[in-house]
Amino acid sequence: MKSEECFHLTPYASHYKDEEIKVMPRVKRSLTAHKKRRKILKAAKGFFLSRNRLLRTATEAVNHAMAYAYRDRRVRKRDFRKLWIARISAAARLNEISYSRLIDGMHKAGVEIDRKILSELAIHDPRGFSEIVTIAKGERTA
Repeated sequence: MKSEECFHLTPYASHYKDEEIKVMPRVKRSLTAHKKRRKILKAAKGFFLSRNRLLRTATEAVNHAMAYAYRDRRVRKRDFRKLWIARISAAARLNEISYSRLIDGMHKAGVEIDRKILSELAIHDPRGFSEIVTIAKGERTA
């Protein structure tokens, strides 16, 4: 074989004889791949059976867990608001007023106490809560 024929047989050779061949460097991914796997398996620690050992099931489990966590951070806010409203409503009925009339009266009187604090007042300081109710009823000014 002549050198010209050999040129065409090399793995990186193209049909251009005179151009210099530029080969991209080889990428060795082992370090990043291991980091990625380790990160997922660490996040799956404590999961049941293969969900904390096998990469594919662990990845699936971690992705679902993250999605549920994101969703439930918002659900938690709704749940607490429901709880506060239930507590305020119960305490308001003890003071002969409905929840909606209490909140409306507070807005009209210019009392700016949020539901969280109002529910805490209803539990720990019933007298203070009844003072707010009298203000909301319009019997007294703030």
